[in-house]
Amino acid sequence: MPKNSNIRSVLIIGSGPIVIGQACEFDYAGSQAARSIREEGIEVALINSNPATIMTDPINADYVYLLPLEKKSIVEILKKHQEMGRPIDAVLPTMGGQTALNLAIDCDKAGVWQKYDVKIIGVDIKAIETTEDREKFRLLMLQLGAGVCKGRTARSFLEGKEIAQEIGFPLVIRPSFTLGGTGGGFVNRPEDFDKALTNGLHASPVHEVLVEQSVMGWKEYELELLRDNNGNFIIICSIENFDPMGIHTGDSITVAPAMTLPDTLYQKMRDLSITVMSGIGQFAGGCNIQFSVNPQTDDIIVIEVNPRVSRSSALASKATGYPIAKIAAKMAIGYNLDELINPITGTTSAFFEPAIDYVIVKVPRWNFDKFPGADRSLGLQMKSVGEAMGIGRNFQEALQKACQSLEIRRNGLGADGHELTDRAALTDSLQHPSWNRLFHIYDAFKAGMSFRTIQQLTKIDPWFLHQIEELIELEREIQQYDLDDIPPELLRTAKQKGYADRQLAHLLQVKESKVYNYRQAHNIRRVYKCVDTCAAEFEAKTPYYYSTFNNQVPITTDHAEPVSDLPGNESIRSNRKKIVVLGSGQTALVRVSSSITPAYTVYWQPKKRVMRRS
Repeated sequence: MPKNSNIRSVLIIGSGPIVIGQACEFDYAGSQAARSIREEGIEVALINSNPATIMTDPINADYVYLLPLEKKSIVEILKKHQEMGRPIDAVLPTMGGQTALNLAIDCDKAGVWQKYDVKIIGVDIKAIETTEDREKFRLLMLQLGAGVCKGRTARSFLEGKEIAQEIGFPLVIRPSFTLGGTGGGFVNRPEDFDKALTNGLHASPVHEVLVEQSVMGWKEYELELLRDNNGNFIIICSIENFDPMGIHTGDSITVAPAMTLPDTLYQKMRDLSITVMSGIGQFAGGCNIQFSVNPQTDDIIVIEVNPRVSRSSALASKATGYPIAKIAAKMAIGYNLDELINPITGTTSAFFEPAIDYVIVKVPRWNFDKFPGADRSLGLQMKSVGEAMGIGRNFQEALQKACQSLEIRRNGLGADGHELTDRAALTDSLQHPSWNRLFHIYDAFKAGMSFRTIQQLTKIDPWFLHQIEELIELEREIQQYDLDDIPPELLRTAKQKGYADRQLAHLLQVKESKVYNYRQAHNIRRVYKCVDTCAAEFEAKTPYYYSTFNNQVPITTDHAEPVSDLPGNESIRSNRKKIVVLGSGQTALVRVSSSITPAYTVYWQPKKRVMRRS
């Protein structure tokens, strides 16, 4: 059906201050949604308390309110618009993370939406309450036939103790209505339970926790879904966690598409996700569902459902090129998937599941050094302050690119002289994950630790570990040569696996410039590939690119042609004048002392109409 003609004005709720677990990905979503709705001639009002965001620039909304994200601010806005003769018809709370959802619930319980005749779009209150209330969620999953961990909800200390005695240890505590896993954690020993339970109950705004069996060591996956008003579903992207269960997904290295998920299991997961989204509510919008899979039996359980744009939605959008927030906003105002055009191709329907011919790897970034004494161990509570993303033709290339982008003085996964060699320290790091475990897995292979030992300590899928082990073997082969006699094909293989010239220079014991000159002399040059949502099946009108090395470019010492003329290059050179905009480095990464402000600077437009509380 076409857009809802009864919606003439929409209020979008932002996510507020940038905090761990809720950062610039929601600014990205809110900006996309606001522009998407305004394109339809609908007036947009936006509330957010964080001025250093792109979404609060007046170019994105007709009215911007830099106010506290509180119930009284919402009432103030709704009342003001009624007095102006431009009443708010609908509210979209799915673009502001957990903060926006909690505020929407508070306003609903207080009767605010009903009093001002405001419709909630993009989700419904029942879906929010079901997914955030751990007991309601558990019971609904059982009703839908979805596997869940054995457990129950505790609303008091004594009730929690009783449940723990029933289930036994190890177990996990998950507070209700919290952000980034706050207050949650694994409890392996009875003597640690009282403190963990108390922390969880205090962290939950409704004094409620789910006490359930531990699935630490199981594999973890996510699916990003969209559903329209006609009940049509599409799966945007599958995402696999490099780390097993036991580490918050925001602190885990993630890979898209899933690398180790067989098609039979994926189809089961896909069907289950559609069943679950249908079961939590009949709304048009986006949804993120997290699954855990027993690596021994392939049993699937549902861990969590987010009936909104999530942290992973931004990653899925960048990974596939599919603008999830933009399309979800269109559906929230009435459109169906088959009525929308894919913005990337400009010609094909938005009612399709993206196909990608590359690999995305996201590696989190932590700033523990700025907090002396902070607990650096990773668990159910998110601690990373941002992330870097790498795109490559294979997992190894994407992983190395992401590591090179972290700005932690590492040239990649290794081959830079910063390796840890103490076996006792390596063993402890592999068994007790912290921010640098990924690098220590590489170091452990290089130090001669057995594959079996590394897998038993980390519980990481063998496929991922084999990928890292292959890099060590490649490095040993490279070190058998000098730069003068190394086969060009071997050097190109290293570049295809993501090695930077500086890493190769370290292995060959020469200057970086000499490796670069050698590559140029043998025509080992990068080409640019397109992220277009459809694996190059259709021409893209608004693509973005990533660099890589391929076998189509011949190794030769003849005069090299321009990059745009190289075989396999998809970035076409034009004769138009060009400007290069230099970002802040990791512009998608929110770091302590360097947040989203530089990204806003790049995006900046002249101010129009901004309303603030004096």
